[in-house]
Amino acid sequence: MPELPEVEETARLVRNTTLGKTIRSVDTQEDAIVFTGITHEEFANEVTGRKVKNVGRYGKFFYMELDGKGRMPVLHLGMTGMIQVKGLPPILYKEGKKKTSTQWPPKFMKFIMHLGDDSETGVELAFLDPRRLGRIRLRTSPLTEPPISTLGFDPVLSMPSLDSLTPLVTKRRCTIKALLLDQTFSAGVGNWVADEVLYHARIHPEQRCDTLTPEQLLALHAQIRTVCVRAVAAHADDSKFPSDWLFKHRWGKGKKETHTLKLPTGEPATIKWIKVGGRTSAYIAELQKLNSSGTVGDLQEADEPEESDLTPLSDEPTVVTTAGNKRKFPPKDDTAPRRSTRRNTTAAR
Repeated sequence: MPELPEVEETARLVRNTTLGKTIRSVDTQEDAIVFTGITHEEFANEVTGRKVKNVGRYGKFFYMELDGKGRMPVLHLGMTGMIQVKGLPPILYKEGKKKTSTQWPPKFMKFIMHLGDDSETGVELAFLDPRRLGRIRLRTSPLTEPPISTLGFDPVLSMPSLDSLTPLVTKRRCTIKALLLDQTFSAGVGNWVADEVLYHARIHPEQRCDTLTPEQLLALHAQIRTVCVRAVAAHADDSKFPSDWLFKHRWGKGKKETHTLKLPTGEPATIKWIKVGGRTSAYIAELQKLNSSGTVGDLQEADEPEESDLTPLSDEPTVVTTAGNKRKFPPKDDTAPRRSTRRNTTAAR
């Protein structure tokens, strides 16, 4: 799923294509799961006619600051959500590279914003989500209201000092991998980022938090920020990640693939996979040793739930027409008629 670096790149795309532009109209498709606490009609009505002042990110969320009265979009991509701009190549993250289509309107779209002024070429920006695990919300003050206000520190935006981080870690008895996945601890860190951090810090993912040594805590503090900053600087493009990153070698589990990751000695590294914190974790056996004093034993871990439990992969829900406008967006392989909402700027004003 998209983690901090991928969401930062998505926010950058939205910022670069929408900043200073007015939302002329919005096409939406009804989805009571993805549109959270609002209807798709409310979303279209409240953002239409307003100018984009800024696009920000915190953790795995990004938000659009709009002028005028009303709430602002707060968006979460879930596992398979993405932003696509008409005429531009979509942002592809590792596990979705073979599943992306460039058709327009995109299949599984939840909304399409039409932006621009009368004197310029318009921009069309779509939010799509095949598995319906993303979330679209409206908030008056995105950073000071849930869900963002309930999150922990952001490794890029608000990384705490070592002295502040240490007690946050050592007071816990769960595994360090489970803690890193906890968004109320480190917002934006997901499965691959956590594995990368622990690899560079030379910490076993099953090491218990309250058994970490001062040296391990120092390395953990440094690597949480370093991994995220370097991935963001690379625009979340894994081809630009350093060759010695675990990310470039960790995807071959269960496949007849050979990796080329080397130990500092030049010998081949051994990548192993275990289930920790509810997620499959990759680690290097020779470098990430689990001390007997650091095992969890019979302790109950606060496992991160699998994010695919909400609803199975399905086709789009029924489209409802509001505001008296009708437009059909049939996917190429779907003969069922669909209708969407489009609200004009003049009506919204």
